[in-house]
Amino acid sequence: MSLKLKLKILFLLFLIGFAGLLLLPTFVPNLPPWFKKYVYRGELKLGLDLKGGVHLVLQPDMDKAMQNQFENYIQDIKAQLNKLVSSTYDVSIDRLSAVFKFKDQKDVVAFKEEVLKGFKEITIAKEYQEGSVFLVEVTLSKTQIDYIKENLLTQVLEVIRNRVDQFGVSEAVITKQGKDKIVVQLPGLRDPERAINIIGQTAQLEFRLVDEETMQRLDLEVLVRSLVESGKISLDAPIEEWRKVLSSYIPQDSQFYFVVEKDRETGKVIKKPIVLKKEVMLTGTYLKTAQVRINPQNNEPYVWIQFDSRGAKIFELITAENVGRRLAIVLDEVVRSAPVIKEKISGGEAQITGSFSMQEASDLALVLRAGALPAPVKILQNITIGPSLGADSIKKGIIAGLIGATAVIVFTSIYYKISGVIAVIALVLNVYFLLALLSAFQATLTLPGIAGIILSIGMGVDSNVLIFERIREELRTGRTEFSAIFQGYSRTFVTIFDAHVTVLITSLILFIFGTGPIRGFAVTLSISILVNLFTAIFVTKIFYEYLYEKGKEFKVKFFELIKNPNFNFMKFKKPFAILSLILSLIGCLGMVQAFLGKANLGIDFTGGTIIYLSSEKTPNLELLRKTLEENGIKDFMLQDIKKENMVLLKVKSSKESLTDEVNYILSVLNKNLPDYKFSVVAKEEIGSTISKELKHKAALAILGSLLGIIVYLAFRFNVYFGIAAGLATLHDVLVTFALFYLLGKEINLLFITALLTLAGYSLTDTVVIFDRIRENLQKYSFANFDQLINKSINDVFSRTIITVLTTLFGSLSLLLFGGVVIRDFALALTIGFIVGTYSSIFLASPLLQVLHKGKLPQFK
Repeated sequence: MSLKLKLKILFLLFLIGFAGLLLLPTFVPNLPPWFKKYVYRGELKLGLDLKGGVHLVLQPDMDKAMQNQFENYIQDIKAQLNKLVSSTYDVSIDRLSAVFKFKDQKDVVAFKEEVLKGFKEITIAKEYQEGSVFLVEVTLSKTQIDYIKENLLTQVLEVIRNRVDQFGVSEAVITKQGKDKIVVQLPGLRDPERAINIIGQTAQLEFRLVDEETMQRLDLEVLVRSLVESGKISLDAPIEEWRKVLSSYIPQDSQFYFVVEKDRETGKVIKKPIVLKKEVMLTGTYLKTAQVRINPQNNEPYVWIQFDSRGAKIFELITAENVGRRLAIVLDEVVRSAPVIKEKISGGEAQITGSFSMQEASDLALVLRAGALPAPVKILQNITIGPSLGADSIKKGIIAGLIGATAVIVFTSIYYKISGVIAVIALVLNVYFLLALLSAFQATLTLPGIAGIILSIGMGVDSNVLIFERIREELRTGRTEFSAIFQGYSRTFVTIFDAHVTVLITSLILFIFGTGPIRGFAVTLSISILVNLFTAIFVTKIFYEYLYEKGKEFKVKFFELIKNPNFNFMKFKKPFAILSLILSLIGCLGMVQAFLGKANLGIDFTGGTIIYLSSEKTPNLELLRKTLEENGIKDFMLQDIKKENMVLLKVKSSKESLTDEVNYILSVLNKNLPDYKFSVVAKEEIGSTISKELKHKAALAILGSLLGIIVYLAFRFNVYFGIAAGLATLHDVLVTFALFYLLGKEINLLFITALLTLAGYSLTDTVVIFDRIRENLQKYSFANFDQLINKSINDVFSRTIITVLTTLFGSLSLLLFGGVVIRDFALALTIGFIVGTYSSIFLASPLLQVLHKGKLPQFK
């Protein structure tokens, strides 16, 4: 055995052993501590769709952040001003503007020279006089506004990280996305809703005085009841809507709120109207700590809070000046309590009550300790998947994978005999190395990623099929067994390389423009392409090199599906061109309709929510539909998941944040249909901001991949080959889109993933034929273009049929056994593989002929 071959074998054995070390922590959970400390501590991560958990995209409210900080500065200014001015003064606040009114010119001078000098963040907007009153209007300085804009995202991220750390979630991922968003991923949660409440809660704590005068003038409870009974507004409507309805009743310097309490016996939420002064007396900025304590009189938990020294002084001043008045404790626009101030309170301690359960009190104390968010956050995207659905997805994905892989293994072994078994071993190593690399890169394996593995098994066969079919051709020329084998490897290398690079370009563009699980799919596909190139060219060849150097005989025996094909494919180019044109035009129409929002777009592109609801008895869709419609829920779709007592509810919405809407839907179902005992096993909310970004990225991904394909093939062949391949790929995308559009199927982000995947597959077929056209031009003379194309397609026709069969094994197994989550994805792939095979034979090459104006291309 030569040294070169020994080194190859040793290298392969080393890679197998090293990959085993990378995968050991994943498949052997109880490893000794020294292994993870000194050998390898990483493991293959499962995505949220497999493990269950939460994926959130949050956007802080920039305007509210600036307003909150401005109001804090005004409170500090007032505290200092009270010590300096000789007479009473007044102040009114409107968003980022505050007007101080003084009766004495000396107080104005003291205000400007002694107070404002210590607040560089505040600037004087204007100064004027009305009669005997002196007015100074102040606002945030431009420098401070720029500072808030630059640092808000970092502040929010740190607060959320503190909350998640205290909540105790392992493997949490909290990162910035762009300039104004934060992504939070919490895998393996048992109580996702509780985590979302803790993360998304602003925890803006405010102390405001009750507007007693307005409360006495208005009988609020009677007024609110009459508005609800007349149908002008619902009691559960957002507080902003209530304020609009009551704006004519409430003074400009006051604001309407609800005191929210919960009946501990019945669990019913009780809402009582109240009017508070707009001026914020004190905020949670000065909070030092928060703890849960038990009231000895009723054994109910409450949250005890303590302010820092500065906050304690402000709190003492407020209580001293307002004895006998009610001071409301407001948490995130909800009044928790409004006790009467009986005396001046020193020490900076207060209580937040509200009929809390122990868990509610603990969670509130947690978020207060971790710090209030500097501004409210909108949940733009919320993907919540219960562990049960994740386990079900894994089970179905594994079943689909085993069935698809078994079909490929059986077919390949029967068709190519011993060589087929070698190819199967290479496929097993392909998956083995792929999982090891995913573990090494700390990549996340998602459900679409499993789909990528299954598809890579089918596509991985293609490289071996190319080699085996080439070996068959070389044997026909009279070569010996081993000569034909090594010539087969040599002559197919360029074709295999070109085919893999074109698919790699597609998957890399998908990674750049994709999001979430789609990126996981792109990573898996990219790595599998590189690994497959290694196993198909390097690993399988070692077997034949070993036999050759040992001097052992080897008889190549392949089954032959089609012997010496000699079809006149170009005879049908015109009718197929007409068919392709019609379907492409329908596809264009479908895309235009999709961009106008008139096609069956998924919530990825329209905004909205998908809720997977499980129930204890078989759901009645008509009853569900009637209940939702009667409660004002429109533009929704219900889908019954057979044999699983599960319903898929899709509600489209153009709102930026959907949390309140989803909560309302769930409350409607639980209130009106209590017998079903619905529980949410998975939920996906996508706001309008995210949906617009996804639509934009999907278009860029398709256009980018087509451009990348054209550029690469123009470099490898000539510009006409690149354009022909690009147009054929665009045809496959349009025709698959047309068929989905005609079938009324949903156009979503997974469908776009399928389009890009099949674009890569179709390219492989096209590149194989184009490579054969180039080779035949260099070897033979042809009377015309039709003759060249017919011979080239017939030369690789067996390979084309076998490849589409093995690839369809993977997509059909996903379609039949992969579960409801990826059923449409698998259908799109199945249709696309058939369309891609058709276009590579009947469209790509005729397009090449048209672009070359019927003249044979020249290659050096």
